[in-house]
Amino acid sequence: MKIKSAEFVMSNTNVAKCPKEPIPEYAFIGRSNVGKSSLINMLTDRKSLAKTSGRPGKTQLINHFKINENWFLVDLPGYGYAKVSKRDKNIFQKYITNYFQQREQLVCSFILIDIRHEPQKVDMEFMEWMGENGIPFVIIFTKADKLKPKAIERSANAYVDQMLQGMWAEAPQFFITSSSKTIGKEEVLGYISTINNNFFEATKKKG
Repeated sequence: MKIKSAEFVMSNTNVAKCPKEPIPEYAFIGRSNVGKSSLINMLTDRKSLAKTSGRPGKTQLINHFKINENWFLVDLPGYGYAKVSKRDKNIFQKYITNYFQQREQLVCSFILIDIRHEPQKVDMEFMEWMGENGIPFVIIFTKADKLKPKAIERSANAYVDQMLQGMWAEAPQFFITSSSKTIGKEEVLGYISTINNNFFEATKKKG
């Protein structure tokens, strides 16, 4: 897939006010400082579509971007950042929960995980919640340029093994990425393209 257009549409905290167009939507979420904004900019080939910052936790709204005029990329607030106040964190959780449970246009979510770290409790709990609520997702491991190939494999396998030891009969699909080295871009966009094609074919048959 080639990104020909990418434009900001809106930011808000109310799912009911999100765009009404019946086109596929993909949500990006992860712990703060996981490299989400950099990944979004890398995927869309834009330097500042999503705002990057040295201060984790900067994204605090549901941000919609329209891509190629036929699908939405959604940048969601990070979770698990200690310096966000308890009140703000509760608010984030509420509208993030509402988004995932109520947004009918959502076809897949990408949960971002820093490949450099061992499995984190907050990530595992969030993925478990997604599974319990039947919300489709895949994992995107970020910052792969920081590790050697064998260390990347060990880290990814550690997450898969821990998931299989828990509630999961089968681990979700995952992608290895690096925003600085443009690793994984074609794979992630190809995955989105396949889902989009299936979505629009199904829509044609219904119509």
